[in-house]
Amino acid sequence: MPKSLLELEDVVAGYGPTTVLNGLSFEMAARERLAMVGRNGVGKTTALRAIMGLVPLRSGRMRFRGQDICALAPHQRADLGLGYVPQTRDIFPSLTVEENLLAGLKRRPRSALDEAYTLFPRLAERRRNGGAQLSGGEQQMLSVARALLGQPSLLLLDEPLEGLAPLIRLELLQAFHNLSERTGIAVVIVEQQVDEALGYAERALILDHGAVVHSGSASALLDDSQTLERWVGMAVH
Repeated sequence: MPKSLLELEDVVAGYGPTTVLNGLSFEMAARERLAMVGRNGVGKTTALRAIMGLVPLRSGRMRFRGQDICALAPHQRADLGLGYVPQTRDIFPSLTVEENLLAGLKRRPRSALDEAYTLFPRLAERRRNGGAQLSGGEQQMLSVARALLGQPSLLLLDEPLEGLAPLIRLELLQAFHNLSERTGIAVVIVEQQVDEALGYAERALILDHGAVVHSGSASALLDDSQTLERWVGMAVH
């Protein structure tokens, strides 16, 4: 059994001629909650996309559950247990909530939808509503719930709180806490709401120029305004 759930070693990746990740290296354990923070444009979203196989790898290694995944397509990585919720949410606006969730079931029985409705009761109330009729927060809940129905062992969340009202952010974070406690799923959260992300995570990475410049306890970083101001460009509230 591998010690680490996910390992990245000297990963270099980018788009066209532009290199975004410059020797990105980190490991995370099963069941761990990891926050990835940093200024805009330092490679956080690209890191998640590279892990999911959506950005071509130029060099370096990536292993998931001890298996080299560098040559695997995104759907193959999903089959291994990687789940991804992009910043764009990517729900089907013309389908109902329930039809969106059915698309995430893979080969599981329809009764598994109850897991999504237990985690997000708001979705149960709106199961017959179209995706386009949902608020931004409800669309985010739907996107997360659909990814979870695939039973990933690691969930990659890209800016899940972006543009949401404080109460909805709180509701989502509480659902993430409940999810972690109940299922033991590992989570990487990329988030500009730094204080909320660090409050949820156990460990934090700060990225700069596509590499890790700080790794440590999330709660310790939350109290370290000097480090946050230097690398993130802001202090927590």
